[in-house]
Amino acid sequence: MFATNMISRRLIASRSPFQQIGRSPMAIRRSTNNTTTTTAKDAAKKSETIAAKPSSTTTTAAEESTKSFAERNPFIFQLGVATAKTSAADIMVQVVVEKKKWNEIDLKRNGIFVVFGFAYLGGFQYWLMVNKFNKWFPTRARFATLTLGEKLKDTAGMIDAFKMVAFDVFVHLPLIYFPCYYTCKEIVTGTSWNPLVWMKDGVSKYWNNKEEDCLAMIKLWGPSDCIQFSMPIHISMPFRHLVSFFWTAYVSFTRGGSNEEDNKLKRTLSVSGDSAKIEK
Repeated sequence: MFATNMISRRLIASRSPFQQIGRSPMAIRRSTNNTTTTTAKDAAKKSETIAAKPSSTTTTAAEESTKSFAERNPFIFQLGVATAKTSAADIMVQVVVEKKKWNEIDLKRNGIFVVFGFAYLGGFQYWLMVNKFNKWFPTRARFATLTLGEKLKDTAGMIDAFKMVAFDVFVHLPLIYFPCYYTCKEIVTGTSWNPLVWMKDGVSKYWNNKEEDCLAMIKLWGPSDCIQFSMPIHISMPFRHLVSFFWTAYVSFTRGGSNEEDNKLKRTLSVSGDSAKIEK
């Protein structure tokens, strides 16, 4: 009996670890291989998924690269257009209306118009019609991206567009633009070196011409604003500057040129405190 128990213990001890747990070495190998294969497949799928989905940074960079300079830099683009347009309009007036030769162009006068185009038309108007209008009329950006058919169905967008046109025609142009324009013109063609006199004379001349100017303004800027405020923002201001070129030319033609020598003499008399009647 004792000998039989000893033999049984030796047989159990001689079994392999795999046999003791009831699994063969081949089964263990197959299980390990299957696990390794599954892990490899999962890793491959994850890699494909990551490769198929580009990062947001890459997408943003690609979108930016497809945009035009005007879309990427709307303020800088329209600022350049406003400045160049105002300078070109003044040069055209000097050459066409005042019959000056190219070598007789008044560069100082042109520089004043460049400052007006840069500071007021390119700077202030952008702040007003883009920064402030986007806050005052929140549907503007969305409305500008719609098709014509979608715009006609967008009641809120149509109402905001009408409000922008009304604000420009009845508030901005008659109360802000015209006084600034006439004051700038008085700096060039006025009879004094006193800035207060420039403002007084400029506003006085605007008041005398208000009916004609406002009627012409409504005829031009009313329809123009209806187009401008339905455009994407990055081209709406350059479009306005293009219309403004012809508007400046119209005002210059209707007002005519100025007698530069008389103005210089008047300013000299004003500075010296003398007065004289200048015969035309």
